[in-house]
Amino acid sequence: MRAYTATVGSCVARACPSLDAVDEPLALISSLDPFDSARRGGSSGLRRYLVLDVFTGEPLQGNQLAVFTDGSGLSGAEMQRVARELNLSETVFFLAPTEGGSVRIRIFTPGDELPFAGHPVLGSAVVAGAGLGLTAVVLETAAGRVPVTLQEMDGRAVFGRMEQPIPSWHEYEHASELLAALGVERSLLPVEVYVNGPHHVYVMLEDERSVARLEPDLRALVRLGAVEANCFAGSGSRWKTRMFAPALGVAEDPATGSAAGPLAVHLARHGRIAFGEEIEIRQGEEIGRASLLYAQADGSAESVERVLVGGSALVVAAGEFCL
Repeated sequence: MRAYTATVGSCVARACPSLDAVDEPLALISSLDPFDSARRGGSSGLRRYLVLDVFTGEPLQGNQLAVFTDGSGLSGAEMQRVARELNLSETVFFLAPTEGGSVRIRIFTPGDELPFAGHPVLGSAVVAGAGLGLTAVVLETAAGRVPVTLQEMDGRAVFGRMEQPIPSWHEYEHASELLAALGVERSLLPVEVYVNGPHHVYVMLEDERSVARLEPDLRALVRLGAVEANCFAGSGSRWKTRMFAPALGVAEDPATGSAAGPLAVHLARHGRIAFGEEIEIRQGEEIGRASLLYAQADGSAESVERVLVGGSALVVAAGEFCL
């Protein structure tokens, strides 16, 4: 597992330029330690965190994630305020496992705590795997234990594949209001909500251009509550999607791992793909954060047996909070 440890270390190192290459004033400023007094006083309030780009192998693309490697002693309210301070789509806090897993995690958007989310699980698995020297980890989430296997890609990024909770689903009772808020007339498949922690609603459009042109009424979406509206189009193994969840503090998400698995289930249940077929999902281009996800649903329409979601992640920065 030394390759993973080196991956995290080299990524963090590359995020910080050498002071020798910087003009003297900038070098002096860069050498300042804003938490020096806290360190000398032995403060236990310094909290280290990493920033990852998830569902991409390219820095500054994909979905951003902050991972606090030790969240012990922080209350849920404090974690929520930190997540709001960072204002990323999700922030994760590591805690000691209680159910035999590798690590327990709590996941926060800027506005709420989530029982499960895909890109926080994938990014957390990369960090946990590096820290523990493992190529397979089990993360304890509020939605249950999530196994993730890890594989080094190119010396920097790591590919992970998670086995997600199998979602439940039912018809979405506010379909007409949702379509109006999205500015579309109809969905090519039934408008259904899938629950695997988050509540994902799916709307299939005619083609990828229709997805790219969407300009939803975010205020109208907020009135529908804490649902995540997923609009998608495509065929065969290639699909494009956009996800809007303004009520959760995320106007548009660059990559939604928790929605990728249910999308594969939705497509397989309605005969657009075969069960056991892996699909490629592109997301985030419209907001400058291109992402690539892979998803697969095994089983049948009567009994979904397994949901897999994969993608790449890499560390791009590190820092500390003084709390």
